[in-house]
Amino acid sequence: MKQFVLILGLIGLSFSSFSQAPAVLSQRAQAEVVDSWLEERIQTLLPKLMTETGIDMWIVMSREYNEDPVIRTLLPATWHAARRRTILVMYQPGPNQAVETYAVARYDVGKSFKRAWNPEQQPDQWDALLKIIQDKKPSKIGLNFAKDYGHADGLTHFDYEEFTKRLPQALKSKVVSAQTLAVRWLETRTASEMATYKHIQELAHYIIAEGLSDRVITPGVTTTDDVVWFYREKIKEMKLDTWFHPTVDIQRPDPNSQEAQRSFAVRPESQVIMPGDLLHIDFGITYLRLNTDTQELAYVLKAGETEVPSFLQDALKVGNRLQDILTSNYKTGLTGNEILRNARKQMETESIRGSIYTHPLGFYGHSAGPTIGMWDNQGDTPGAGDFPLHENTGYAIELNAVVFVKEWNKDVRIMLEEGAFFDGEKVTYYNGRQKSILAIPRVQNYLGY
Repeated sequence: MKQFVLILGLIGLSFSSFSQAPAVLSQRAQAEVVDSWLEERIQTLLPKLMTETGIDMWIVMSREYNEDPVIRTLLPATWHAARRRTILVMYQPGPNQAVETYAVARYDVGKSFKRAWNPEQQPDQWDALLKIIQDKKPSKIGLNFAKDYGHADGLTHFDYEEFTKRLPQALKSKVVSAQTLAVRWLETRTASEMATYKHIQELAHYIIAEGLSDRVITPGVTTTDDVVWFYREKIKEMKLDTWFHPTVDIQRPDPNSQEAQRSFAVRPESQVIMPGDLLHIDFGITYLRLNTDTQELAYVLKAGETEVPSFLQDALKVGNRLQDILTSNYKTGLTGNEILRNARKQMETESIRGSIYTHPLGFYGHSAGPTIGMWDNQGDTPGAGDFPLHENTGYAIELNAVVFVKEWNKDVRIMLEEGAFFDGEKVTYYNGRQKSILAIPRVQNYLGY
């Protein structure tokens, strides 16, 4: 009887992490954090980036419900869209000087962008914008049109035409693409954001772990779609958001089922989860305007098993080794294409099969910055792959290693993804990375084997 009570107590301990969820701020507190971060970015980061890129006037404009991806990061937390046509102007009088900010709109836009247009005195919004330009006499006027990044291409064709046809001829030659400035704004993380990103990733890990447990999964009953929708409900329950629909898929011991050959372009159909299945989850949350993108693995124990088979844990180690190869090749100034080539050369030297498809992570899940491989292209990615690596930037370290598992007589694809930060010298995972496949149930925690 004492042994039974002890086991029950330890069972409770094994799930204590599920009952102690990481804190999530109230909606009001979240808005206060987002707005304070925005002010910090405008005051401390924007001057550096405008000086770096040589653009002394940056104009970002959008019409309501057709928002530029950049303007979404400049609006206050209580704004869910632009209003009518919202035009934000950022002007830097000289290198490294504070940036002057104006809203050519009917309203103040947050704390920084004060209204610089009175429709009662000047009915034409475009003329109000042109007056600021003529008064400030910028040498370069950056607009959000871009070839390589959709994030930096948010200026609509109509607004571009309206702006340029009204711009005096003498100023037309000053108009340039703000692509690099927009990317640098989106990719660069401040100290305040980085202080919180570990917590955001911890939230994602907490939710993933609960979904990949017998709190959610009953083998022979629960389907992969059931788990997917558990995640969607859990995200809402915790007052979080997601930027994509999660996926849960299965690899099985059957050598006739070649899941490792499945194209990522095809979403797997829902399946009933069974003992002996290797589960894979792709999952992301959005919190405080920052995103996670995480892939992890779990194994459903068969009758008599008390831990994940060692041959699967060994396969995971190959995936971890590929992560190490990739992150060791992060060098400031190298392009995404160069990092990919260097990493692939090293993985081939070590006879590791697999693919690397790592991307920036931040205000957007698939964010702006250097692309390091694509799942359907392991060669150079023109444009986004040519962008250089900068310090204080975040990434989803995403890849897979294909490992032949003789016990299953087939290839198994170890698909991994973890959020990480590059400080200019090294890559650090926000909240660690998976180094052991999760067991379902976690019986090794409480049966004492």
